[in-house]
Amino acid sequence: MITRRTALGLPLALLAPRAFAADAPPLAIVMNSAGASISVIDMTTRKVVDTWPAYREPSHWALTPDRKTLYVSDASGNALFAFDPVTAAPRGHIRMGDPYQLGYTPDQKYLVVNALRLDHVDIYDGQTLKLVKRFSPGSMPSHLDFSPDSRWSFNSMQGGDTLVSFDLTTMTMRWKVRVGDTPAGVLWHNGRVLVAVMGASEVVELDPQTGAITRRVKTGKGAHNIFLSDDRSVLYVSNRIAGSLSALDPVTLEVRRTYPLPGCGPDDMGIAPDGKLWIALRFAEAVAVMDPVTGDYEQIPVGRSPHGIFLTTQLRKHGAITAERL
Repeated sequence: MITRRTALGLPLALLAPRAFAADAPPLAIVMNSAGASISVIDMTTRKVVDTWPAYREPSHWALTPDRKTLYVSDASGNALFAFDPVTAAPRGHIRMGDPYQLGYTPDQKYLVVNALRLDHVDIYDGQTLKLVKRFSPGSMPSHLDFSPDSRWSFNSMQGGDTLVSFDLTTMTMRWKVRVGDTPAGVLWHNGRVLVAVMGASEVVELDPQTGAITRRVKTGKGAHNIFLSDDRSVLYVSNRIAGSLSALDPVTLEVRRTYPLPGCGPDDMGIAPDGKLWIALRFAEAVAVMDPVTGDYEQIPVGRSPHGIFLTTQLRKHGAITAERL
């Protein structure tokens, strides 16, 4: 008999993948970094319907290119946990050294993993998950994104105050640029690279060719991560220390609106089909469901320090699904 706890320890091959069903119940899968657990919320009832154990520190997610497996990284647990992205049922885990933030290149050739604790960036074969290349670019690799042609990656070094770019065709470092104190979220946008710099409370824009800084935009204290709405009409920045969410014009980067989330520590987020924002609140041990028109929100209690969040409704979209594009 497979129980909730034993299922997480089974080899992935023993649990068959399930195809996406359009009529599947909408779920929010939440990674509780300080709670060593994954909460599953029924998006209709706003209730937690399952809580799955992890090893120590689940934080971020990556959906496999075939959309059949949702990987949840457990950095200090040295593991990737696998879930059915439709039902949130566990499918076992594989061992991997310090996976913190991770993402597939747009061409699906590589899975790039930032090992924040061990100070290296690992390039894995996207199909076999065999290690292809290891870089040691500095202290605390944090977040990442890619050029649309899959040639370049951009990785923030949270402990080194830099943004680093790698050429994934030659497996060499292209440049390293100091962007400010404690950079985090990274996003390729309109031919430029954006990085949220927590210590400077701003978003920094860079030329991806040279790494030259072209613009700085103040958002809020502890600017942590950047997300692009699916219709490309809004850039959202989570200001973790300020307890707010900034909505930026996607062209001018001007702050259009600031949504207060006092004392909550907003982090990662997703957008539901009804337009509501589902936001992980690190300091409130909850997920906020916000109406971006009114700014009103409700909170759903989850585990300690909720971090990454995946909405199964994203599977209804075409194209690549990543944590940075909502």
